[in-house]
Formats: sequence, C-alpha cells, structure tokens
Amino acid sequence: MRPVSGGVAGGMVFDKHRDFIAELLTRYPVKRSAILPLLNLAQREEGCVSQAAMREIADLLDLTPPQVFETATFYTMLSLKPRGTFHVQVCRSLMCALVGADDLLAWLRAHLEPGADGATADGRFTISTVECLGSCATGPMMQINDDYYEQLTRDKVGRIVNDLKQTGDCALKSGPFMMPERK
Repeated sequence: MRPVSGGVAGGMVFDKHRDFIAELLTRYPVKRSAILPLLNLAQREEGCVSQAAMREIADLLDLTPPQVFETATFYTMLSLKPRGTFHVQVCRSLMCALVGADDLLAWLRAHLEPGADGATADGRFTISTVECLGSCATGPMMQINDDYYEQLTRDKVGRIVNDLKQTGDCALKSGPFMMPERK
C-alpha cells in the first residue's frame, strides 16, 4: 500500500476516501477498532468485501490480512461475495417463526425465484435468513439493506418487492424498529 497525504494509507478501494479515513482513525485510540467501519466502507464501495480491500485495511490498521478476514467472515452484515441491490434478510428466530416467518420466506422465494446462492437472475435481490434482527415484538419481519419491515403479511411483502422494483424505495419501512401496537 502506498502512503498518501497526511500519513493515511491509500489504495484502489479507498483512494477517494482518504480524508474520511484520516478523520475516522482519530476517533479510535486503538487503530484496530476502526476495522468494522472500514469493512462497511469497502462493502458500500464494491458491493462486497474484496480481498484487495481486506489487504488495504490490514495495511492501514497494522494488522495481518487473516485478522481482517476473520472479522469480515464473522459478521453476517458483511459479505465476501457480491449481493443484489436489495439484500433481503428474513428473520427466522423463534419469535418470528411463531408468527409466520417461514411462510413469508417460502412465498418470497417463490415470488422472486432466487438461485442457489440466494440471488435473483437480474441481480436486484439477494435473499438470506438471519437468526435475529432484534424486533421480536413486531414479527414477522425482515431487513432490506438498512431498513426494517415489520408485522409482515404476504400482501405487505408483495407491495415491498413491487415498490423496490419500481422505485427503489418503499414507504412501508419502519426504521430500526417500531413499537408494537396496543390493542
């Protein structure tokens, strides 16, 4: 990795983010602590965490590439393979399963027809399951990219998918989580 202005390392993945990285590193007294924000940045830039990005992060943080790799592979929010434009993560925890998550997942797979890798043929959607998204009172739920969708039904999921296909956004997103309605 070649040094750039201000002593911040730069490379193919991070060249245009030199100033952001320099500021980011000032937030952490221990450089290694910046590993997750840098992995997230790499994923946003490339659509996944590439080997080149992991090498750059290792150089930047004075780590070995295997140390960065072990962190990148530990977190399900990070991927070493490209994902679709919309990463659909369906919660399959016990609480969501009890209120119909498995049925919604089956419907979603039948509707989008992803391949064995979870990605649709057009590359727009990647479907995966996660153990818990921390919204147990509002299940069944899923997260698409950074947005939560809660209290799902087949109709809601159909609208979400159609809206995302048409406009790239859906008004049904609820944020990080919503409070359960009192009845």
